[in-house]
Amino acid sequence: MGLSSPLEDKKLAVIGVGAMGSALVRGLIQSGKVKPEQIVAADIDPPKLVGIHALGIPTTDDNKSAVQQSEIVLLCVKPQVMDDVLADIAPVIDPKKHCVISIAAGVPIARIETSLPQGTPVIRVMPNTPAQVLAGASAIALGTNADENHRKIAHEIFSAVGLVVDVPEKLMDAVTALSGSGPAYVFVFAEALADAGVNLGLPRDVALKLAAQTLLGAAKMLLETGKHPAELKDMVTSPGGTTIAALSVLERQAFRGAIIEAISAAHQRAKELAKSSSE
Repeated sequence: MGLSSPLEDKKLAVIGVGAMGSALVRGLIQSGKVKPEQIVAADIDPPKLVGIHALGIPTTDDNKSAVQQSEIVLLCVKPQVMDDVLADIAPVIDPKKHCVISIAAGVPIARIETSLPQGTPVIRVMPNTPAQVLAGASAIALGTNADENHRKIAHEIFSAVGLVVDVPEKLMDAVTALSGSGPAYVFVFAEALADAGVNLGLPRDVALKLAAQTLLGAAKMLLETGKHPAELKDMVTSPGGTTIAALSVLERQAFRGAIIEAISAAHQRAKELAKSSSE
C-alpha cells in the first residue's frame, strides 16, 4: 500500500490562471495528484477561466471565496498586483488552516508574511515556463512559519510540472537568473543551431527539429546518467574529429564565459527588481 499524498483531501485555491497558473492546474490534473473538484480557480479575467472550467474545475472571480473554500492558496499573479491580492484575501486567511504559496518573481517571503495574519505559513517558488509542457524546474524556499509538511505539499504540487529543488530564499535571484530566465538562453541557442543547419542546406523545419531534439536528448542524458557534462562531452569528441573542431571555435569565442556573464547580468537585474518592488 502506497504512502498517502500530502494533497489528499486538500482543496487548492489557484489565484490567477494565466500561463503558469493554468499550467499548474493542468499538470496537477494530468498527473492524478488531485481531482478537478479539489481545485477552485479564481481570476478577474473571465476568458482565462473558460478553459479551466472545461476541465471540470469550479471557477470564480472572487478571490476571497476561493480562499475560504481551500486549505492551500496558490498565488499565481503578477508581482505588480500582489499587494492588492494580499490585501483582498488577508481577512479570510486562517494561519491554522491555510498554507500560502507564491510564484511571483521578486516578491520576498517577508513582504507576504507581513501582509497576512501573523503565523501564516508562506512558501515562495520560482518555476519556469517549461512547466507548461510538464518539464519545468521549480525552486522552493520556506517562510518563517512553514514546516516540513508544508514543504511536502509544495513539492507534491510542483513535481506535477517537472523537477523541484529546495533552496534558501537568499538564492532565489540566482535561481531566477539560471532556470527562470534560462529557457530564453536555450531558445536562442536552438535558433542558432537551426540557422547553422539552414546555412549548410538543411530545410528550416528539419534543422529546427534536429536542434530541438538534440537539446532534449542532451539534457535527458545529463539528468539520467548523472555524469559530469565534461565526461558526456568527451564521449562525443573524437581525436582530430568534427566535434573538437567545433568546440575549439566555441572556446576561442569565449562561449562559456559569455554564458556565465549573461547569467551574472540576469542575477544582478533580479536583485535590482526585487529591491525596487520592496520599496
